[in-house]
Amino acid sequence: MSEQLTHPSIKDGWFAEISETMWPGQAMSLKVDKVLHVEKSKYQDVLVFKSETYGNVLVLDNCIQVTERDEFSYQEMIAHLALNSHPNPKKALVIGGGDGGVLREILKHESIEEAWLCDIDETVIEVSKKFLPEMSKSYQDPRTKVHIGDGFKFLEEYKNQFDVIITDSSDPEGPAETLFQKPYFQLLKDALTEKGVITTQAENMWIHMDIISKLKKECGEIFPVAEYAYTMIPTYPSGSIGFMVCSKDPNANVKKPVRFDWSDEFVAKNLKYYNKQIHEASFILPNWADQKLNKSS
Repeated sequence: MSEQLTHPSIKDGWFAEISETMWPGQAMSLKVDKVLHVEKSKYQDVLVFKSETYGNVLVLDNCIQVTERDEFSYQEMIAHLALNSHPNPKKALVIGGGDGGVLREILKHESIEEAWLCDIDETVIEVSKKFLPEMSKSYQDPRTKVHIGDGFKFLEEYKNQFDVIITDSSDPEGPAETLFQKPYFQLLKDALTEKGVITTQAENMWIHMDIISKLKKECGEIFPVAEYAYTMIPTYPSGSIGFMVCSKDPNANVKKPVRFDWSDEFVAKNLKYYNKQIHEASFILPNWADQKLNKSS
């Protein structure tokens, strides 16, 4: 009989995501049905468990990355806010996102000829292929190209190459901290084609407004268009997560989709969250957040 797997973040049958630096005074808990995988990769602690209500859950360094039940609300929004803000995206790149979810969304666009993914941790890709089949099926698409390595170095080698770049990063602690700083956004801009668009994970307005505020200011110093949008997702801290959506084209309006090539039938079959109206609505912020991000000098 094989020994049952355990993990220090799971006590009395519950996983708890606790971080006093990133979300002080609060925690997210899920009831665990079974621990499926525990591993220390070269870069981080990797845990996969089957939860009682959210399906399989991927956890990196004790932070929930995705759950099978609600992942689509994040993947669809971070991908399509950018892709539908570009007139004709042919070549797209994901930095991070080893689970394959953002890649899956990119590949829903017929105009895409190449979908690149650059992730430093190959373990995340292999574990996702085993335990997150609905997301990792994107690796089987012939348009997919995978590079295992550092995102900074990859971007430095690819100038003016990508129509859309999506940064699917973890929180700005440890390895991902540099992905929230100005030099990284300059690299992104340099790697984009003329009308290129980026989206990047940009934290939660309820608990990270200082991070978001700084991020929006710095993005605005590099890109002529820089806007904050958000989506609802129950298993991320405080139930929502934001994105910076930036364009290299000064005339772009990322708040409205510049194209929407999908039929109602395609949308019904392939999209669970994103639509034209949600694209526009995601940039409309509550008064206090709008005041801080869009109206303060």
